[in-house]
Amino acid sequence: MHGFLSQALVVTDDNNFFGPSSQDEGSSEFTEIGLNVSLRPHQDVLLAAQMLSRRAGGDSSDAYPELDYGLIDYQMVSDQQRTFGIQLGRIKNPFGFYNQTRDVAFTRPSILLPQSLYFDRTRSLALTGDGVTLYLEERLDNGVIRGQLGLGKPQADKDLNQTLRLHRIRGSFDPQQSAIAQVRYEHDAGRIVAALSHANVRSQIDTYSPNVSDGDFYFRPWVFSLQYNQELWSVTAEYALRHSGLKNFNQPALNFDTTGESWYVQYTRRFYNDWQWLIRYDSLVSNRDDASGKAFEASGLGPAHSQFADDLTFGLQWTPHPQVMLAGEYHHVDGTGWLPAQDNPDPSATSRRWNMWLFQLSLRF
Repeated sequence: MHGFLSQALVVTDDNNFFGPSSQDEGSSEFTEIGLNVSLRPHQDVLLAAQMLSRRAGGDSSDAYPELDYGLIDYQMVSDQQRTFGIQLGRIKNPFGFYNQTRDVAFTRPSILLPQSLYFDRTRSLALTGDGVTLYLEERLDNGVIRGQLGLGKPQADKDLNQTLRLHRIRGSFDPQQSAIAQVRYEHDAGRIVAALSHANVRSQIDTYSPNVSDGDFYFRPWVFSLQYNQELWSVTAEYALRHSGLKNFNQPALNFDTTGESWYVQYTRRFYNDWQWLIRYDSLVSNRDDASGKAFEASGLGPAHSQFADDLTFGLQWTPHPQVMLAGEYHHVDGTGWLPAQDNPDPSATSRRWNMWLFQLSLRF
């Protein structure tokens, strides 16, 4: 049995992130509480589950505990050369380097993961799926290669409705059978780590608006991940192409098809055994064919700066005890491409250039 608790303070000079962060003394509406348990009734069988209470702005009801993951893991083959198994249940998606452990602060290099890839504004879509996952791990002479293939229905919480602004058509998501896969290679005991992730996520949109037919949402990202590790420092880079859109609505204005682009480069340095600092540049473009957002603004859909975000981040972590971590970080952001819609309901009222400071206390047992 394990558990964790994280509480953060978010302060911004403009715009809001995880609550009214630009007002008064900032926002304390970023809290993560988790409890997980695992057991092995048999050497080849693992049962594991986690309950998570998470509030990141929004209503207090958002913090109601929910099943984060719950699975049965059966290893059909397990020897010195390979492991082959199957997982059934609600499973964390293998997406990039950090998605499967993103809610545990001790596993993150910073308070916020790079928002260009690990969106908090649409986290439910990428986080978990209900279905089945097959995995294979091959141990080579100087490395390990691992492959995963998952089939199931993704989660589609209200964060996705708000981000796609479905209030225009009064619709709800009905997730359809989707797939996600990842191939990951670790060389020389993890000195070099590389991964390729791909997903094909589908959901029907059931509309309540008169004269508007049901439609479909699709999301097909490719993520390329690379990391180089030394004893005291690490360099990490990830690049993503995100193909997404709406289709099959009888009103053409509702249909769209875009390819977004995301990437970041991150350097972390460890010192004094229990300290780590970080610098990162993170870039997001919502539509490669309109990187500046000018065409988006000209069509009357919102400000140009809502279509991109460039984020320069500096962070510091201190772990005075294995069960305690204090962290702080600063973000200088140009653009609002990943600002949560629930915290900023009027995009035209947001500022293009803004700054954010975060402070977090994390505990675990």
